Amino acid sequence: MLELGVKFLISYFLGSVMGAMVMGRIRGGVDIRTMGSGNAGGTNALRTQGPVFALGVVVIDVGKGIIGAGLIPALDLPFVGIDPGISRTWLALSCAAAAVFGHVWPFYHRFRGGKGAATYVGTFIALNPAVILPLLLVWAWVVVLSGYVGLATMTAAVSVPLWLAVTRLPDDQGLFIYSAVMAMFIIFWHRANIERMREGVENRNERLMLFRRKERVTDNEQH
Repeated sequence: MLELGVKFLISYFLGSVMGAMVMGRIRGGVDIRTMGSGNAGGTNALRTQGPVFALGVVVIDVGKGIIGAGLIPALDLPFVGIDPGISRTWLALSCAAAAVFGHVWPFYHRFRGGKGAATYVGTFIALNPAVILPLLLVWAWVVVLSGYVGLATMTAAVSVPLWLAVTRLPDDQGLFIYSAVMAMFIIFWHRANIERMREGVENRNERLMLFRRKERVTDNEQH
């Protein structure tokens, strides 16, 4: 249990390193949590700081998911060692979840973080890269139809356990459970987006939409 506890904490502290805050330091103290939607994630970074800043945020946030799920579980730490009684699969899944939780509730930033999507994707790059393509396809499909990035993220998260249920059960029960639990968390973390969509005030990225809304033209504008 010592190995599990130590590696869980290491993954959590790694997840607490926010890409938005790192890029903000590089840019001279920018804190995107005070701008736009107030979220420390890639979408708000793109909206408020531009593509280069947002790309840096996404690379960092995805990268810590890869490290948390793929590298930390395999470490042979001094005074901790490798516990043969701990399942390597469940250790990796626990570290993956810890990295995502660190992103959402970062220790270094008063537990004010993002919504975990990029780090969650990073964990699957390490755990099962085959999931990434269907996940991204679902995300892109919802974005081009609706323009709502939050809705696309939630739908893509839900699609993962559904896809695993069809293609990987009963062999990968652990991965299925992890994806199902994380999908519920991601929906919970997007509850403000859900409320804004219900109220009709959620930001819609119409540049990404396949079918854009046409502005209504008045009689005065026609003449």
